[in-house]
Amino acid sequence: MPFSQRRRPHRPVAAAVLVLATALTACTTTGEGGASKATPHSPAQSTATSGAIRITIKDFTYVPAVLTVRPGVKITVDNKDSAPHTLTATGGKGGFDTGTVKGGASATFTAPAKPGSYPYFCDIHEYMKGKLTVRG
Repeated sequence: MPFSQRRRPHRPVAAAVLVLATALTACTTTGEGGASKATPHSPAQSTATSGAIRITIKDFTYVPAVLTVRPGVKITVDNKDSAPHTLTATGGKGGFDTGTVKGGASATFTAPAKPGSYPYFCDIHEYMKGKLTVRG
């Protein structure tokens, strides 16, 4: 069989590599200030560097569920669910608590001044959890 009629196995491999690279690139996007926004294929975490810092509650989930901020910054919690929720520091560590945030409402709290990791949960729906990391 002449060389020009032989199958070239590298084309399917190259196509597969291209598809995989495209899919992996599409898993995360970048939002304002260079902070990463979660997509269905990536963990919901973000590093807030500037601008308004927000945590959204939607479908009984904190978005982002993991957030890194500077000490003492103001964080706004937007409840996009119809049910009420809280964002409460676990075990009182960190001392932050939004109180009950009605559906469609917002509340603001201040991040702890001391650097560290602060887990939180919804006092009404205890399976809802997240983590706030404070870095100086």
